Amino acid sequence: MAKKKEVTVEEKLRALYDLQLIDSRIDEIRSVRGELPLEVEDLEDEVAGLNTRLSNLSEDVANLETDINNKKLAIEESKSLMKKYDEQQKKVRNNREFDSLSKEIEYQELEIQLAEKRIKEFKVKIEQKKEVIEGTKGKLDQQQQHLDHKKSELDAILKETEKEEKLLIEKSKEFADSIDNHLLTAYTRIRNKVKNGLAVVSIERGASGGSFFTIPPQVQLEIATRKKITIDEHSGRILVDAALAAEEKEKIDGLFA
Repeated sequence: MAKKKEVTVEEKLRALYDLQLIDSRIDEIRSVRGELPLEVEDLEDEVAGLNTRLSNLSEDVANLETDINNKKLAIEESKSLMKKYDEQQKKVRNNREFDSLSKEIEYQELEIQLAEKRIKEFKVKIEQKKEVIEGTKGKLDQQQQHLDHKKSELDAILKETEKEEKLLIEKSKEFADSIDNHLLTAYTRIRNKVKNGLAVVSIERGASGGSFFTIPPQVQLEIATRKKITIDEHSGRILVDAALAAEEKEKIDGLFA
């Protein structure tokens, strides 16, 4: 059985730095989008909410119009009954029957007055709701235009970067799979902790990339030998020498050229 090839520290450092370069490029692509995806999502929710509100208001108006028609029918029915009672009064045989029919006519008159009052109230409500509908439509048009603009902005960025991002994500997974779990966990932990997502940095002018703290010459020499993984005591990042960083950057740039 063939013995499994042991991965050297230098190979581990190269793989880690490659992964960092790829992940940094993904970060860069996503930062170009910035808050746009969230803005689009918020606007979509707002537009959906305004559409629901318009639908509910239109339903309210339709219900009020139905109520008005029902009251109009009730008025017609009351008028018809009054006419009937009036005809019956002409044929009554005594005052008791006449008074009873008079009360019925009076009752129908009150019903008509009440129905007319309700119709006026419903009409006022309809006008109020129509005003709200107009205001809501104006806001909806405005937000819809805003959404369309933001969407086209996002679509343009996505169109430009989607293919590259997909390829980068695949490569990131590929490189991550080649790194042992212990190291990968450390890399991910550092990346999540630091502001710019840089977990592996090279030494630049005697200090770790993005830091002002000078690294002692002895430690710099150790890093250059690539015999062990060194963590910067100030930033907590994994350190690589500038030559290795330059070689890997050229390699990764070539890969995505």
